[in-house]
Amino acid sequence: MVPEARLEQTEHGLVPKGEGWFVINAHEATWWTSEGRGAYSDLEGEPEFGQVGVHLVALDPGEVMAMYHWEEDQENFMVLSGEAILVIEGEERPLRRWDFVHCPPKTKHVIVGAGDGPCLVLAVGARDKSVGPNWGGYSVDETAARHNASVDEETSDPKQAYARFPDRTPSPAREGWLPS
Repeated sequence: MVPEARLEQTEHGLVPKGEGWFVINAHEATWWTSEGRGAYSDLEGEPEFGQVGVHLVALDPGEVMAMYHWEEDQENFMVLSGEAILVIEGEERPLRRWDFVHCPPKTKHVIVGAGDGPCLVLAVGARDKSVGPNWGGYSVDETAARHNASVDEETSDPKQAYARFPDRTPSPAREGWLPS
């Protein structure tokens, strides 16, 4: 029988702790924020899921979900509310509610908030090969650079790629991140 994981209440929200099944509401979860990079839900807790990464990402217009990058595993995204811009393999595509994006392994991509208000994106990615030093990399791209989402030089080091942004800090969910 698989045990139920414990949900720990912190000043920033609930955090799943330990192995096992659990139910958590995104409004009650801890979120991680960084100016210019939006907010990531901490639905996985500690430890992170070993096979699949799952996050809700709230982006205001102009905020980047990540820097333009590729990974050794597939990633998938669905816009749950609002609007965004996808830069994929050097091309720009508008995204709106219910658009689904599939990125096979090694697909260069980034999502940027757009429109008049926040957007919410469900991000799901495999964790088979995209862990450790050979996870993937950040690529220079002219289209992504127009959205402040490109590194200045190619790297696989996240610290170097995100050096211009403040570190993420924990936060409770804020009004407007999740649709009612």
